[in-house]
Amino acid sequence: MLLNRDPSEAYRRVDFDARVKGADSRQLVDLCLEQVAGSIGRAIHAAGTGDNGAKSRALTRAVAALTALQMGVDANAPTGEALLQLYQSARTTILDSVLHFNPAKLDQIRQDFIEIRQALIGANPG
Repeated sequence: MLLNRDPSEAYRRVDFDARVKGADSRQLVDLCLEQVAGSIGRAIHAAGTGDNGAKSRALTRAVAALTALQMGVDANAPTGEALLQLYQSARTTILDSVLHFNPAKLDQIRQDFIEIRQALIGANPG
């Protein structure tokens, strides 16, 4: 039986896997930040079109990226505790959105992660 899959998701997965394999730690953080923001954006779009399956997959992907970010935090670093708090708060809001979808809250998280990513890119050009 053939699975009904979105071809764009297959390409996104191949691109993601290739980027992970060749990445250093800074690039992995950037990739995870990108995944959180992009996945939340896809969840908001999917909810707007009534595609609950795509919404669920996007929220799951956002939580997975947040988990990876959390695992990489050094709690003893100067910003470690703040990052852990930020990631946990985002995770809680995303998981709450599974039952009570709140696109405004999710979009705020998305914007926060876009800003963090832009700041990191600006601090580490190249």
